[in-house]
Amino acid sequence: MKNKETYLKDIRSGDKIASSFLVAEKSLAHSQKGLPYLNVRLKDKTGEVDGKVWDNAHALDAVFKKGDIIFIEGRTQTFRNSLQVSILTARTLTAEEFNPSDYLPVSNLDVDAMFNEMMAYVETMDSAWLKTLLHAFFSNAETADRFKRAPAAKGFHHIYLGGLLEHTLSVVKLLDQAAAHYPKLNRDLLLAGGVLHDIGKIDEFSYDSIIEYSDEGRMIGHLVMGVEMIDKKISGIDGFPPRLALELRHIILSHHGEFEFGSPKRPKTKEALVVHFMDDLDAKLNAFDLIVEADAANTDSEWTPYNRFFERYLFKGK
Repeated sequence: MKNKETYLKDIRSGDKIASSFLVAEKSLAHSQKGLPYLNVRLKDKTGEVDGKVWDNAHALDAVFKKGDIIFIEGRTQTFRNSLQVSILTARTLTAEEFNPSDYLPVSNLDVDAMFNEMMAYVETMDSAWLKTLLHAFFSNAETADRFKRAPAAKGFHHIYLGGLLEHTLSVVKLLDQAAAHYPKLNRDLLLAGGVLHDIGKIDEFSYDSIIEYSDEGRMIGHLVMGVEMIDKKISGIDGFPPRLALELRHIILSHHGEFEFGSPKRPKTKEALVVHFMDDLDAKLNAFDLIVEADAANTDSEWTPYNRFFERYLFKGK
């Protein structure tokens, strides 16, 4: 595996390029004269740029597809006030030739430190049953690795590698504070629900190149997938209390809060209600930040464009 040669943030108009990028989109089109050309959206962890293949479009169309990492040679130019890459040559890279984290946005926080902090919360729990269950998940090296790498979503919040872990740790911290403020809550159940509420997302998404839904993610979804994963782990823990399992499964199934947001059930315990609100709060605040950051270059207004997720304009401030 070699280091990436050049990042998009460092490219200027008129530069010659010899570097690798993720193909986020690709389509074959024809000019007014009927000549074929390729529209390509190139991406790395620092941004995205439009690319064009003007010559040998059919030949290069067969070389790579959406989701591939390709090494290109070309030149940049400015078109309609935006940077554009004219691609002259292209070849696909093998998995051994690149690091996926060079091409997708990644959490700004240290994933190993976040994971250790999350597991430290697990160690503060009193319930031996829930601690055993959580260790059954995260003592598995493959599960732990996928949990550290997975995004929390495809298009709304924490949409970057390590986003799932970042979101989960934040929710766990909020739940710990809620348990201290409301002592009648079952802290152990809250924390276990916080750690596992999105565990199905490690399989709901594919994230080796572009972030996409897996087939299982599209057909089943992470709430049901998470419960299936929990049931499987619990089946290997002899004597696990059925009532405790039921309440934990309910937290997972109800944490989206309402039927219209994908919850098979609405929260019917205090712990499920609190997990739902803390999950929703953390997701929306992260999404708010991402939307504001995406419009940071627009200094003409203190407001973002209308956002369809929030169904409103968002105030950026000074």
